[in-house]
Amino acid sequence: MVATIQKIIGKVNPELYAENGKELLKKYGTSENIPAEEVKPKSVEEHTLIYDSSSETLEPLYFFILDLMTDTGFKTEKYSDNFSSAPGSGHFSELQTKASIMQQQASKILADTNAVLRSVLNLTYDLKEFRIRLQVYDDLKNKETSQAARLSLKQLWMDKVDMQKGNSSIKAMALGMTGFQTLIDAFLASDNIQDVHKIDLNERVKRVLLPRIQEFNNWIDHSEKELRKRYELEKTYLRSQANNLKIYARWARPYLQAANDLEMAGRGRKPALVKAFNTILLELTLLGRTTLDVKDFALAKDLPLEFSQEKFLKTLKRKYYNCVLVDFKFRGIPQKLPQQGHYVFGGRADVSFNAYSLNEDEINKINEILEEEDLKGALSLIEGTTESMEQLQEEIDFYLSEESQEEVKKEVKKDTGSNPFKALVGGYNDEGTPKKEKVSTPIEKIIVAKDTWVEKTHIRPLSENVAKEKMFDLFDIYKKAHGMPSFT
Repeated sequence: MVATIQKIIGKVNPELYAENGKELLKKYGTSENIPAEEVKPKSVEEHTLIYDSSSETLEPLYFFILDLMTDTGFKTEKYSDNFSSAPGSGHFSELQTKASIMQQQASKILADTNAVLRSVLNLTYDLKEFRIRLQVYDDLKNKETSQAARLSLKQLWMDKVDMQKGNSSIKAMALGMTGFQTLIDAFLASDNIQDVHKIDLNERVKRVLLPRIQEFNNWIDHSEKELRKRYELEKTYLRSQANNLKIYARWARPYLQAANDLEMAGRGRKPALVKAFNTILLELTLLGRTTLDVKDFALAKDLPLEFSQEKFLKTLKRKYYNCVLVDFKFRGIPQKLPQQGHYVFGGRADVSFNAYSLNEDEINKINEILEEEDLKGALSLIEGTTESMEQLQEEIDFYLSEESQEEVKKEVKKDTGSNPFKALVGGYNDEGTPKKEKVSTPIEKIIVAKDTWVEKTHIRPLSENVAKEKMFDLFDIYKKAHGMPSFT
């Protein structure tokens, strides 16, 4: 992923957390259209500490801050974890021997991914065909288009269903048997049995036509139901295959990324990563959040007292979180421990603490963007072409977010009969409560609504202040615990 978590936060809320937010909104219109790579991130407040020791390792620094965040009530998640080794280092040389294994594993996963992708492509094509077929049934219920739709279905029935009868099919009899030349026209002109009796036909033709009309009308009802069931099943299967694609993307990415990191090309632009040196670069990002308790702060008079009332609290549509983003950038010297087979890293660590105030919608939007990156990453790794993969992504999103045109409500009547298997599932304990039909929940893009007046003037500013205090506490506690007077 090219964009950092700081840039994604700036994309989600460009007015507060992007230095160039106004320019981007003016250029792209909405935050949804803003490319995260173009964001110049900023936070409410930032503090940085620098820890430089060739003998001390990164692990104690990282886990001290992680445990400190957990102990102070933060719910912490890791959003990035990257490393790069200099080609001339012993660490790189040892990893090079594992490169072929990683590539082989990646190749196997990508082969499975390609199989899933082909399945997704076939499903999208099938769903297109189903939509076209179902549109005819929808037109049948419209007075203006019902006649044309019925004629279209009759042609389909004669070609696909009735034709299986061979010489006794309508077309075979009309084109090959004497006395049945009017059979096709009569079938197309008749909608029901009454219409057959009204048409001036000989009895031989009527005897053939009557059962065919009845068969066709029954076929319309059953075929529509079966086609809609198949359409919903295909959409469910598409959802499953899209999820599988994301899983394969997560599985393949570490191997592909590791194999890519072992290549020497493209590393010369990093000044700290000299090819002949024994150097490693590590990047880690943690995001911790605590929920802003509006009621408690109102009782403490940090908010208006009426904010503590249940009537007001029910009007709040979303939670606000006091967030601290901790970004580790480490430049170290890998040293292999004797007789243990693994490395320790001593060097310089730049740790930045950033404070944010994010609401529930913004947190969900950030996670949504990261999940989309997973799927896009899988598609781009397989094809290598962005445009065609974006079109496929649009197809997947279209069918998975499609709303049902009709909601079918079914009520199950109380079963008065004696079913010997009903007691096995506790059926005799209910009182005939109607069962609700399961309706698949459509996938919709998360829309981050603008702050209300209360959120903008009271809740967001308070959350920012709390985030700044908590962020500084983390920074200050670590600095004092390790006797670090030098910081920025």
